[in-house]
Amino acid sequence: MEAAGDQHIFRSEYPAVPVPDNVTLPEFVLQDAELYAEKVAFVDAFTGKSYTYADVVRDTRRFANALRSLGLRKKHVVVVMLPNVAEYGIVALGIMAAGGVFSGINPASHPSEIKKQVEAADAKLIVTDDVNYEKVRNVIVLSDASAAHLEGPINFNDLLTAADRATTSLLPDLHVSQDDLCALPFSSGTTGTSKGVMLSHANVVANLCSTLFSVGPELIGQVTTLGLIPFFHIYGITGICCATLRNKGKVVVMGRYDLRTFLNALIAHEVTFAPVVPPIILALVKNPIVEEFDLKRLKLAAVMTAAAPLAPELLTAFESKFPGVQVQEAYGLTEHSCITLSHGNPAKGQRIAKKNSVGFILPNLEVKFIDPETGVSLPKNTHGEICVRSKCVMMGYFNNEDETTRTIDKEGWLHTGDIGYIDDDGDIFIVDRIKELIKYKGFQVAPAELEAILLTHPSVDDAAVVPLPDEEAGEVPAAWVVKVKGGKESEEDMVKFVASNVAHYKKVRVVQFVESIPKSPSGKIMRRLIKDQMLQRIRSSKSN
Repeated sequence: MEAAGDQHIFRSEYPAVPVPDNVTLPEFVLQDAELYAEKVAFVDAFTGKSYTYADVVRDTRRFANALRSLGLRKKHVVVVMLPNVAEYGIVALGIMAAGGVFSGINPASHPSEIKKQVEAADAKLIVTDDVNYEKVRNVIVLSDASAAHLEGPINFNDLLTAADRATTSLLPDLHVSQDDLCALPFSSGTTGTSKGVMLSHANVVANLCSTLFSVGPELIGQVTTLGLIPFFHIYGITGICCATLRNKGKVVVMGRYDLRTFLNALIAHEVTFAPVVPPIILALVKNPIVEEFDLKRLKLAAVMTAAAPLAPELLTAFESKFPGVQVQEAYGLTEHSCITLSHGNPAKGQRIAKKNSVGFILPNLEVKFIDPETGVSLPKNTHGEICVRSKCVMMGYFNNEDETTRTIDKEGWLHTGDIGYIDDDGDIFIVDRIKELIKYKGFQVAPAELEAILLTHPSVDDAAVVPLPDEEAGEVPAAWVVKVKGGKESEEDMVKFVASNVAHYKKVRVVQFVESIPKSPSGKIMRRLIKDQMLQRIRSSKSN
């Protein structure tokens, strides 16, 4: 629906949904858990290790008490560096229940990246496992094995046992309100390097109320969700862990991906809903391994893909191979607590958004499309920057007022950096992005970060990083590099140099040496021109 007046503001065609204003995120998602005490909440797809709802409630409370007995206080940040494990939700909710702030990080991160996030967040503690222990210090080790041989860390299970023996009456009184921070995920935002996104309990609760509006009582306790998307990502922790706990479903946790294990998990655990990224859709369509499995045994009702656009021909191929599976494309942002647009539930009389759209506007949200140059709001069917306003909009970037002001305007609109439009039926399409982020297999890679690393090399005079299209990954980072006079390094040397300083998914895959980097009069790198010329070079070298 379009609002009256000179502003073109669009709202959901569905009625507003109530949002409780007096519960924390852990209280909200574990509400009524006692009615499902024996039901499995998390199960590890590899080991079969599982936690019931009674276990989750008990261990969330125990972990919160343990953290408080270690000296964690309100607003203290805890960095969690774990792969997807069955305990992940307990760890995150325990931190929040203790009044702390959960900040997830990719366990594949380079030590320098970990150091940056820990320092930027002013973290008091790191939770990791024994595999990643060498990268960090002063950690809680999440492992079934005894950690006595490690200096400094405290074993997770030992800590919970000690918390049971400790007397909580000696701890200071704790009151956690909805306005308190509960999470500090790091995002590259619309441009540049990683920044801490301040999310309150109120932000995430509001997001869950909007995104789960179409889940009827008949689905409570019935949905089995695949937990493959990394839980350190906002999509994983909010859209999978918290959303599934709220609906009393089961999360089938996968700590790593390979196609056979993925298909085995879908069939063995009777997964009904699988949030994935486009490269997995591609594998399901093209990889011959899929033919080894009896796809008739799948109980899959829907897959949701976000983080990167899905090619129309890939969607068509998937639908013909998996005719009973609904494909939903969603759109979300860390700065908006997770999902921003999504699809409906036909069983409740809601329509499904069109193919290749990212869905319609969820209840409680306002959306507008503005001219990036003038800021004027635009009517239907006109391309503009997507802006969103709701209770889900972050409190701001941590210790970064300038970037916050650039991203959230005085009227509370979050400027996404993505270009899209809304059609006559209220479906929204993404057509381009202003932001310079590269999406490698759904992971965000900031060109500015890779450029900064290249510029530290003594033989590099200037550098520019752009995305190149890739069928499997979606996009890969590629660089134009200007060498200093006398620089002897090869293009391969430059690839290795960047790889030694970043997580594997951020590696530059292609380097081309050039005489200069084209820039606008204001000094902005002309990335589109570079990308076109790089592709031209690659095409001509292939034809030669």
